[in-house]
Amino acid sequence: MNRVALDLGFIQIYWYSLCIFLAALVACTIIYIESKKRGVDKDFVINLAFSTILWGIVGARLYYVLFNLNYYLSNPIEILEIWNGGLAIHGGMIAGTICVIKSCKKYGVDTLQMIDIIVVGLIIGQAIGRWGNFFNGEAYGDVVTLKHLKFLHLPEFIINGMYILGEYREPTFLYESIWDVIGFIVILVFRRKREIKKGQITGLYLMWYAVIRFFIEGSRADSLMLGWFKVARLVSIAMFIIGFKIFRYHKKSIINSFGNLYEGDQKSQEERPLFYKSKDDIPRN
Repeated sequence: MNRVALDLGFIQIYWYSLCIFLAALVACTIIYIESKKRGVDKDFVINLAFSTILWGIVGARLYYVLFNLNYYLSNPIEILEIWNGGLAIHGGMIAGTICVIKSCKKYGVDTLQMIDIIVVGLIIGQAIGRWGNFFNGEAYGDVVTLKHLKFLHLPEFIINGMYILGEYREPTFLYESIWDVIGFIVILVFRRKREIKKGQITGLYLMWYAVIRFFIEGSRADSLMLGWFKVARLVSIAMFIIGFKIFRYHKKSIINSFGNLYEGDQKSQEERPLFYKSKDDIPRN
């Protein structure tokens, strides 16, 4: 498969880069729309998006490099060649979350509610980004037969793209992408519930993604390893536990129960804003 989408002579634009760009664009657009509904300052959202994407990419690359350290110590210049792939989503999530927490604390924005908004765009962005892995010939599964792939009724271009290293492979990238799209729809439906509490969307996202990543990682042939263990499986277990605790805790919480996060009545929002533009706007008791 040709990894180059556009060759301008002096520069080549890879399909992987286009998919990552499209994923970021769609995710940021949804986050901006969701933030606007909740009255978050638009300048804060735009600045947060740029900084989070930047640190997310850096974190994703460093995470991948650290688990392939011997190779990159021998080929240090390749650390910068992110167009060849090698962006680990978990590393991006960790770095991005740290960036969001620091920014929200600095400007007096409720961190958990901001993350509730972010994950709505994040999960569909992940679905799009996985296609970058397809064009780069990564995030593939175990060896399978051509008959197996045809049995799945996959388009011919996906079947051809799954011919990697001389053998046909399980399209694990596709399974995760489809699961993320379903997760996006589930979150959109779930957020309409009138009794939804702060943090529950975040908890749902963490559990949803952890489940698919744990099971898919079992058949991934290019997983990052920590000794005998697949790193993504260990992280998925931690994500599910954290997500479950967040979801359950805020389900029982009375303090955080101030109406539907997305459909709260206007009066209650005016009495107690969910977001503040700066720390000076926060009322003191």
